[in-house]
Amino acid sequence: MSVALRAIVVGAGPAGLMAAEVLATRGHRVLVYDGAPSPARKFLLAGRGGLNLTHSEPFERFMSRYGAAAERLRPAIERLSPEALRAWSAGLGEETFVGSSGRVFPRSFKATPLLRAWLRRLDALGVALRARRRFVGFGEGRTLRFASPEGVEEVEAAGAVLALGGASWPRLGADGSWVEILRAAGIAVAKLRPANCGFAVDWSPGFRQRFAGQPLKTIALRHGEEKVRGEAMIAAYGIEGGAVYALSAPLRDAIEAEGSTILTLDLKPDLDHETLAKRLLRRRPGQSLSTHLRKAAGLATVAIALLREAGEVPDEAEALAARIKALPLRLLAPAPIARAISSAGGVAWREIDDAFMLKKLPGVFVAGEMIDWEAPTGGYLLQASFATGAAAGRGAAAWIEERAREDV
Repeated sequence: MSVALRAIVVGAGPAGLMAAEVLATRGHRVLVYDGAPSPARKFLLAGRGGLNLTHSEPFERFMSRYGAAAERLRPAIERLSPEALRAWSAGLGEETFVGSSGRVFPRSFKATPLLRAWLRRLDALGVALRARRRFVGFGEGRTLRFASPEGVEEVEAAGAVLALGGASWPRLGADGSWVEILRAAGIAVAKLRPANCGFAVDWSPGFRQRFAGQPLKTIALRHGEEKVRGEAMIAAYGIEGGAVYALSAPLRDAIEAEGSTILTLDLKPDLDHETLAKRLLRRRPGQSLSTHLRKAAGLATVAIALLREAGEVPDEAEALAARIKALPLRLLAPAPIARAISSAGGVAWREIDDAFMLKKLPGVFVAGEMIDWEAPTGGYLLQASFATGAAAGRGAAAWIEERAREDV
């Protein structure tokens, strides 16, 4: 079957729904296609433990989080800035607040109330959602093809926005199946790789069995010149958690280049080496090393076990302090992309014009994690997804309007 429509959005995540809102607000008839049974499933999962919409830090520091992609993302994020995104949320009845870490959350803290209000707004704007429609390719002209329960559906649009996500959490719909479709159309797509992910470590069986699931609190991690503070978690396969995710891009790249890499842990970042060494000098006769480390250094049981896991623990106070302040941990591989919070790679920037249109597919725009950028957790992922969705929506609207003027 073939249906003529004004605008098609493919993907009902944050980027796609934002593109749909922009298009509909400008008076265009919009149909959103999505392969899942319901919209924004990954968005809901991300908000299960607290929906981190964006971050409150100064704008230039905020933009630095996007690394090499920062300048290409800048116009979109300047147009839909963190402040503008907070105002948008408030307009849906979800006022926001800044947490102690600078992260921004809706007052309800969850994704569900915000999504429900958003879907009501989109419905009032005339946006129609078509679930269980999986994008399978392009047809003739401006036709998109979808696999549906009723068979293959072909849809013609004056303009289209693709917002199909990356390849993390594929069970929620972002499986990267679009990569080969775009490559077949001559579009350069950088390999999708895990981002904001954990890393494999060759734990001993005893350590793995006893400590998998245990947190490492108030630590600092260093790789090369980059250092972060936060928390991590021992996992059966290795190590994960917020502090690890913050370094995941350089860690992943180093492993790809060298086969493995060393992550250095500071188990007591609030104590300098000299102070820690003085405390470790005061060991009582007959006191076990574990008790000494727990009482003198304040190390948790899991941290003490990690010291032993890394090799022989020094007896001498200076050397022991040095080991606690710089514990080497060899990382063997990033976690599989299906376990990652987000993905790196995607449509190469050289394939996209300033309006987020694919140069080789006029009238087709891209947004969100489909594009080759990555960022740490902390609100940066959602901010760029919303902002590029809005930018692609504006681009598609302008394209449709220009074509309409040419036809008059």
